Amino acid sequence: MQADILIVDDQDDIRMLIEGILEDEGFSTRAAKDSQTAMKLIAEREPELLVLDIWLENSDMDGMEMLKKLVRSNPDMPVIMISGHGNIETAVTAIQIGAYDFIEKPFKADKLLVLTRNAIEAARLKKENQELRLKALGSVSELHGTSAVMQQLKQGIERVAPTNSRVLITGLPGTGKNVAARMIHTLSKRADKNYLALNCAVLSPDRIELELFGAEGGMNGRKEGVLEQANGGTLFLDEVADMPLETQAKIVRVLQDQHFTRIGGTERVEVDVRIVASTAQDLQELMAQEKFRQDLYYRLNVVPIVIPALQERLEDIPLLARFFMELAARTADATPRRFADDAMALMQSYDWPGNVRQLRNVIEWLLIMAPGDASEPITADMLPPDLKQQAVEMIRGREGVELMSKPLREAREIFEREYLLSQVNRFGGNISKTAGFIGMERSALHRKLKSLGIQTGEKERAEG
Repeated sequence: MQADILIVDDQDDIRMLIEGILEDEGFSTRAAKDSQTAMKLIAEREPELLVLDIWLENSDMDGMEMLKKLVRSNPDMPVIMISGHGNIETAVTAIQIGAYDFIEKPFKADKLLVLTRNAIEAARLKKENQELRLKALGSVSELHGTSAVMQQLKQGIERVAPTNSRVLITGLPGTGKNVAARMIHTLSKRADKNYLALNCAVLSPDRIELELFGAEGGMNGRKEGVLEQANGGTLFLDEVADMPLETQAKIVRVLQDQHFTRIGGTERVEVDVRIVASTAQDLQELMAQEKFRQDLYYRLNVVPIVIPALQERLEDIPLLARFFMELAARTADATPRRFADDAMALMQSYDWPGNVRQLRNVIEWLLIMAPGDASEPITADMLPPDLKQQAVEMIRGREGVELMSKPLREAREIFEREYLLSQVNRFGGNISKTAGFIGMERSALHRKLKSLGIQTGEKERAEG
């Protein structure tokens, strides 16, 4: 079937006529004769197109009132308005409210089919454009890095993504847990369905249940929760450790039964949702303190994914820095800057407590604040004060000198010497591994070490 279309008209013959025309072209149709039935059907499953009569007898709402309500509650659902008493003013009003188009009875089948296909295609393109706009504005849709730990991580994601298994992603703040969750959805069999994220850390206990389960009644009528909106797709529960215990119990039941009841409602809502959760906290410790339910932990932790800290993959920093520079420049409509070797070396020596998120912020800051024009590379002295201070402390600890009191060329030489000496020692004198980590050719590293007076002769011979 090409699409699911809901037809709402109080005249039986008109509903049957539209159903016949659309079904002959391969569309799947549902029908309602009043607003009450229509809203119930939309609540059960949002159609890909609504064909709505303006005048609905024996209904709680007429078509225009329904349109106003649906524009607020289901803004991405296209609506074609139909009427046997239409005029230009009515058509203009409907489109201004949010309808895709207006068609007057009696209408030709060809016109209805053209409008139907155009409305569905326009909705699809709108969704695609929204996703592309998010990427253009800086949304990162995949994890970047070629280090061994990142290759292992990406292989794990690729293995689990096509399954329907629930995944628990852990890692320090800023490591990219939300990006990993998005990758799991994108590589899954649910990629063409909705992906929704709910940050449990920023919502009050009352608010989080409203966002999860939705509500019925009250001033605003029915509100769909993210569980319902993500039906058929993926729901990402970010910082799940901050979810209240009472809500945790309800989520356990949803995971077990695959249905729930909206707040204030009585109707059972069936859902098929894949849950991906994340946390930066120690859930084992929270369970010991009875602040996190064990039954929820074991239901979420079917497949554990651990995101490494940036400090564990410093060799990825050159690639990440260039990627974030290109991204920031594209967002700001600016020319990206290059990084001098000393700046890159300093960034690779920093411990990055804020992980990849901090690195991205630093790169964006450099694009805006670093002196010079786009043709000049960013050097170590242009980096933010906290990065330079750590390098100063590292070098002062060995040399007993104040780096910032030195001329730039001498300071760079001191820094390069100490940095390379640290890396050679880090890799046990293995020059090939050191060269691979810092991104230099082995022969070039030999020459650099010799020019800086670093003796590695014995280790080089042992290596060979």
